[in-house]
Amino acid sequence: MGTLEQQTTQLRQAMTGLEGGYRRCLLESQKTRDAVDSLLEQLREEMGVMDPKELNNYAAYVTITPGEAASQNDQFVSEDSGALSEEEEAYLRKLRRRVDSLRGRLKVLGGCDPDAPQQYEEIRTRFEFLSTQIADMEQAASHLRSIIGQLDVTMARQFEATFQAVNARFREHFITLFNGGNARLELTDAKTGEDDSDKSVPAHMPAGVEVIVQPPGKKVQDLSLLSGGERALVSAALLFALLEINPPPFCLLDEVDAALDESNVVRFCDILKRLAQRTQFIMITHNRVTMTSAQVIYGVSMGGDSISRLLSMKLEEAPVAGDR
Repeated sequence: MGTLEQQTTQLRQAMTGLEGGYRRCLLESQKTRDAVDSLLEQLREEMGVMDPKELNNYAAYVTITPGEAASQNDQFVSEDSGALSEEEEAYLRKLRRRVDSLRGRLKVLGGCDPDAPQQYEEIRTRFEFLSTQIADMEQAASHLRSIIGQLDVTMARQFEATFQAVNARFREHFITLFNGGNARLELTDAKTGEDDSDKSVPAHMPAGVEVIVQPPGKKVQDLSLLSGGERALVSAALLFALLEINPPPFCLLDEVDAALDESNVVRFCDILKRLAQRTQFIMITHNRVTMTSAQVIYGVSMGGDSISRLLSMKLEEAPVAGDR
């Protein structure tokens, strides 16, 4: 669109220049004709020329070349020198200088370009075409801005509803995993300081999410002050909240229970079983409590021949040790 606007500006400038030059040429030409007519009228009145033929001779004198004009001037002076007084000759020389001055101005202006009207029409047609295109693009841009505004409102409303739902589920899972306490999510505003290097986030949009936790029997703490097991439980609570609000068909967990003790693993597996009704979980673990909660176990074993073998077992079909 920028290139189109530049072309439109250039065409508009060219059209304005041609139109101005054309009008100036016509104006100067008309002024010159008026001046010549005025001089001829003055000559006729001052010299008493009443015969139209003689007046045409004076008009022809104005339109001839400078060389021919000088020759005819000399001839005219020689023929009528006896009939003119000194005052009349001085006045005649003044008129000649005036005619020469007007002729010089015509020469400086140059002739009118006969193609100027055609060029003007072509540029005007092109200008109108580009103006129509610009109007269409501006209308389309206005329509797109309206759609973007509606989408912004819809996304903001849906984001707020989803955030509140995730916040509620996060608090529930936190209390379950920690067996008490409290937790919440808070939206943080974009920074407006001079040292803020991220200029991509609008000032009216949230810049991030802050996790506020309070383990049972403790004050509200920052995540950096929690132990490894506590941070793992907080992460699991937030992950479970997201999975519950928007359950995916598949989820892979890699030793997320490594830092948990046995009691916490039991509560962790209880939530995992409930979410497994809508999402298939594959979990890499070395914890035996987690293994007993799984439906199918896959493992790698090495026999006496030092060859690795892939084993799989469904726990519901596995024999109990007391039944052997």
